[in-house]
Amino acid sequence: MNKPLFTLVALAMTIVGCASNKITEPEATKSLVLYYSQTGTTKAVAEELQKHLGADIESIEVENPYNGTYAETIERCQKEMQTGELPALKPLQSDVSRYDTIYLGYPVWFGTYARPMLALVEQNKFEGKTVIPFCTFGSGGLNATTNDLRKALPKTNIREGYGVRTARISKMPKELDYFLKKNGFIAGEAAELPDFSEQKPVTEDEKAIFDAACGSYQFPLGTPVTVGSRSIEEGTEYKYTVAAKGMDGSDVMTTIYVIDSKEDGAKPEFTQVVR
Repeated sequence: MNKPLFTLVALAMTIVGCASNKITEPEATKSLVLYYSQTGTTKAVAEELQKHLGADIESIEVENPYNGTYAETIERCQKEMQTGELPALKPLQSDVSRYDTIYLGYPVWFGTYARPMLALVEQNKFEGKTVIPFCTFGSGGLNATTNDLRKALPKTNIREGYGVRTARISKMPKELDYFLKKNGFIAGEAAELPDFSEQKPVTEDEKAIFDAACGSYQFPLGTPVTVGSRSIEEGTEYKYTVAAKGMDGSDVMTTIYVIDSKEDGAKPEFTQVVR
């Protein structure tokens, strides 16, 4: 074989080999931050997530937005809940089938995810996907909404999620960074937190900390019965078992987490209520 012909054959084999490699090379894992936000609070969490992950991002848009006053939004939601009506959503720009992992964000309304998210979940079952919930709330709802997602999406891998009170949104960037590192979603070290001490009857001082954190909340959160604590970077975190009233007026026990910061002048604040 002469040299020019040999060179052409070698070049052709190289091109075929490169093309073959491209076909068989596994596609990179894709992530999408998909969220609904009414007031911009959930949007702030979504954008912080996107910044850490470098993922694609899209907001869920409603054809008839919930843009009334707080009272008007409550009234509309109650009517929709009574009739079973769901809001019509604008079509997604993202092709959900292209993504392996979906970070699903929403505010908590009436103890579960907001109705636009309910509509989305009705339309997209996310089968075979990994879903990481994130939410914003007045008092709590991460645990309840995660359980609701698992019931609604039985063929989806629902991972541990992140939630933050709207009143504590300024703490979100640091908390979210820790959450992502702790769960291996981004690289980095996340120190293991100590266990809470054993639950014991609440002392007067511990009752005063609870009242300082929860007393000004717009709805009664109940009476602390027992408490455990642990030292964290910010100060002391308390885990209160609380006697409270359910939405139907029945007696229930809830768990309320409170952080008493060691910073001068900082007021104790509760981070979430688990019902």
